Amino acid sequence: MDGLRFAFGTLTVLPARITRWDRDAARAGMLWAPLAGLVVGLFSAALGGVFLLLGSGPLLAAVATAAVPALMTRGLHLDGLADTADGLGSAKPAQDALRIMKQSDIGPFGVIVLLFVLLAQVAALYRLYEESWAHGAVAVALAATVARLALTHASRHGVPAARPEGLGAMVASTVPPRPAALVTGGVLLLCAVAGALFSPYDAIRHALAAVAGLGAAALLLRRCVRRFGGVTGDVFGAVEEVAGTVALVALTLGVL
Repeated sequence: MDGLRFAFGTLTVLPARITRWDRDAARAGMLWAPLAGLVVGLFSAALGGVFLLLGSGPLLAAVATAAVPALMTRGLHLDGLADTADGLGSAKPAQDALRIMKQSDIGPFGVIVLLFVLLAQVAALYRLYEESWAHGAVAVALAATVARLALTHASRHGVPAARPEGLGAMVASTVPPRPAALVTGGVLLLCAVAGALFSPYDAIRHALAAVAGLGAAALLLRRCVRRFGGVTGDVFGAVEEVAGTVALVALTLGVL
């Protein structure tokens, strides 16, 4: 229960009273992170369905769907993505880049990355809602779950914290490889089962989309660790947004 409260209390605005703030709770919380993502995805899909029922069309439904995760996280993950983009794009030494990321304003790199990521999310959701609400709903739930699974991987042993304080320092290197692998296997199986609701081909396609999202997040995580010396709360937000966006885009590609 401490882990569940930690996951929902740090990753959503849902009323989850965090009773423990230590690395044991953080480890459990990061293992429960995909469940928090699934809940966010279900809320998003539900709002998208309401808009479609009201006759808004797939575009407005896609916009509404993309807005829900931002609202349910107070925009923290999008803010982390923008700050990480500014840090990576600054071409300054690690400590200076970390200082730039900690500032409250958003620079040009952050604005550009935010714009294209949100455009990609809305465009992908529009395409999926054109197929049917069911295709869009499953895709939204998958992307949100995979996005939070990327946080589980970012918290694995061997991934250091860039700063001695903050959420990044609390969760960094808390998750052992074996539990992370078990959670990953469960999520990939769930993605395949969800895709199988449409066809055997879609079972493979949805699993591959999840892998694509995790792969993109892993590349970004590796770059950030090399660039900043470890992870921060902003890096976690960036990893989450990239994983979810790539998974959504991958589901629109006919080659998968």
